[in-house]
Amino acid sequence: MADGEGGLGVFTATALPEDPRLLPTVTNAFLGTRVFRDILHAAGVYSGAAGDTHRADVPSPLGLRMAAPGARSPAQSFTLNTWTGTFSHTIRAPGYTATHQLYAHHSLVHLMACSVTIRRLDGSTHPVTVQLQSLFVPQSQDLHLIPGPDFQGAHYIYGQTLVPEVEGGPRPTVHMLWTPIPQRLTLCGGQRRRRWQFLAAVAGSEEEAKRSYSAGLALLAAGSLHRSHVRAWAALRRQCSVRLDGPAALRQALHGCLHYLLSALPPRRGPAGPFHGISPGGLANGTRGEDYWGHVFWDQGAKFPWESAATGREVCPEEIYGAQEIHVTGDVLMAFEQYYCTTQDLKLFREEGGWELVEAVAQYWCSRMVWSEEEQLYHIRGVMPPDEYHSHVDNSAYTNAVARRSLNFATDLARDLLLPAPEEWEDRARKIKVPFDEERKYHPEYDGYSPGEPVKQADVVLLGFPLMHPMSAEVRRNDLEMYEPVTDPAGPAMTWSMFAVGWLELKELQRARSQLEKCFSNITEPFKVWVENSDGSGAVNFLTGMGGFLQVILFGFTGFRITRSRLLFDPAFPDGITKLEVSSISYLGNKLEVSITGEEIRMEVTETSRDPPASPLEAVLASGQRFPLGEGQSVSFPTAPGWIQRSPSRIP
Repeated sequence: MADGEGGLGVFTATALPEDPRLLPTVTNAFLGTRVFRDILHAAGVYSGAAGDTHRADVPSPLGLRMAAPGARSPAQSFTLNTWTGTFSHTIRAPGYTATHQLYAHHSLVHLMACSVTIRRLDGSTHPVTVQLQSLFVPQSQDLHLIPGPDFQGAHYIYGQTLVPEVEGGPRPTVHMLWTPIPQRLTLCGGQRRRRWQFLAAVAGSEEEAKRSYSAGLALLAAGSLHRSHVRAWAALRRQCSVRLDGPAALRQALHGCLHYLLSALPPRRGPAGPFHGISPGGLANGTRGEDYWGHVFWDQGAKFPWESAATGREVCPEEIYGAQEIHVTGDVLMAFEQYYCTTQDLKLFREEGGWELVEAVAQYWCSRMVWSEEEQLYHIRGVMPPDEYHSHVDNSAYTNAVARRSLNFATDLARDLLLPAPEEWEDRARKIKVPFDEERKYHPEYDGYSPGEPVKQADVVLLGFPLMHPMSAEVRRNDLEMYEPVTDPAGPAMTWSMFAVGWLELKELQRARSQLEKCFSNITEPFKVWVENSDGSGAVNFLTGMGGFLQVILFGFTGFRITRSRLLFDPAFPDGITKLEVSSISYLGNKLEVSITGEEIRMEVTETSRDPPASPLEAVLASGQRFPLGEGQSVSFPTAPGWIQRSPSRIP
C-alpha cells in the first residue's frame, strides 16, 4: 500500500444511506450479498423462464445486524475497507466496543464469513451483551429448500430452483451449510475480549459445500480464516495496482471502482470451475425486477444475446434489445481480438474453440448484410445502435464499424493460423457503409440522423475509442462536438467517460476534466456505490459505469491503445493530476510497471513468462529513439508519444 493511500481506500461513515440499495456489496467469484441483507446470490443460479429469468434469492444467515441493548445512543461507525475486502460495523458504548465484520472469502469462493468481537475498554467485570438481529429464515421464493442433517455443528439445507430458464432445462441446485447464530452474545465478567465467528458455505453440490465448510473450520481453528482472505485479496490488489497523484475524490473513486470490480473476479490460482461472467449490478444484485435481473450482457455463440443467464440464450425481458442491439456480437469479438493482440495466444484459437467462434461471428455479419445497388455498398438494416433512444434504423455507424472490425480480425487471424478465409470477408469489410457527412465532416449516427437530435448515451464517439476507427483529428473533434450537447445528461454512467477519453486524445484537457467530473454524480456516498443514472434510478453497484471510469485512467490518461503489433502510449493528464502508476500490465508474456508524470515516463519489465517464452520488448518514441526493456531494468525517457513492441534485435 502506497504512503497516503491507506485512508483513501477505507470508506467510513457514522450513518448508513437511507436507500438500502446503496449499501456496499460483499462478493467473490461465486457468492455475493449487500450488507445487512437477508438474501445472497450464487453465480449461475437463476430461476424463472426466458425473460423472467433472474438471480435466485438464497436465504442469507449472515445478514445480521448488531445492537447494544441498554446503551443510550452509542457511537457507531460503518466501514468498507477496500484494502482487505471487508465490511465492518462498530458500536462504541461506555466501557466496551463491539465490532461485526463480514466478508466473502476471496480464495475459498464458496464461503462467506462474519465475526463479532466484544472488547472491554475499562476494568469493569459485569457481563456485556450484544443482540444479533436477523430476518433469516431457511426459505426462498425461488428455491424449493429441504432441511438435511447437521454437519460438523452446521445446519444444512438443499434444493433446486423452481422454474427452469427453458422448458425441460436444468434447474440449478443449491446446498448451504451455516453456523447457527444466537440472538445474543455475552462477554462474561472475567473476560477482557472474545470473538465469535460464523460461516456460511454455499455450493452446487453437497460435497463442495462440505469441503468448503470444513476448510473454513480448519482455518478458524488455526486463527487464520480472515488473514487468509486478506492475504488473497491483497495479492489481487498488487496484481492490479493503479495509483495516481491527484484530487482525493478522484483517488477514492478509483479505489471504489477497483474494489467492486475486482471482487467480482475469480482468484487467478484458485480451483478450476466455471466463471459465469459479470452482470451490470454484480453478483450481490439481480433479484426479480432489479438490476437487469442479474443478467450477463453476452455469452457464447455466433450471434451473442443482449442478456443471458445460465444457458447462454437470450433472456432480455424486452425483445427489441435482443433482436436489434446486435452490435454486442462485434463488441465481444473485439475483446477476443484485443486478447489475441496482447498475448498472441494461438492455442486458444487453434485448439480451444476460439477460431470456430471468430469464424461464426464473421459468417453472422455477412448474413446480416445486404447489397445496395444505389450506393454500391453493403448495408445492415433494422438495428438499434448503442443509443437506445433509436431503433429500427439502417446503417448504425457504430454497428457497421464494429462489424467491419470483426471481419478484418477474422481475415487476419485466418492468415496467422494458415487457414483459408472466404474472400467475401475482406470484400464486405471494405465495402460496408459507415455513414459519413462529407460536408460537415462528422459521422451521422445512422442513415437519416438529423444533427441536434437527442441521443441517450455514448454512441458515435465510441468509433474513436475503443474501436479506433480510422479518422482525422478534425473528424474526431467534430463527432465529440456534435454529440456532447445532445446526449441526455441523465443517461447511463459510462457515457461521460467516453467523451473524456476523446478529449484526452485531442489534448483538450479542460474539456476532458469537465466530462470526467460528470461521472461523480453517479457515485453515491459514503461507500462509493455507483448508480446507473444520476437521479439514482436504474441498476446499483453499476459495474458498467465503473468500468468506463477506469478506462479514462487506464486508456485516457496513458493513451494506451492496443493494435496488432504495438501497444501505443500518448499520456495526457487533466489539471491537478501529476503522476500515474500502473503495475502488472501484461503484454506478450511480460509484466510491466509504468510510471508517468508530465515530464517523464518510466518503464520496467518486472516478470517474464518462461513457458511459452516471453517476447523481448522495446519502447520506441515517435522521434525514433529506442529503449530496450529488459527484465528488472528500469528505463526512463521524456514524456512523449510512442509505443511498446517486440524487439526486432533480440531473440527470446
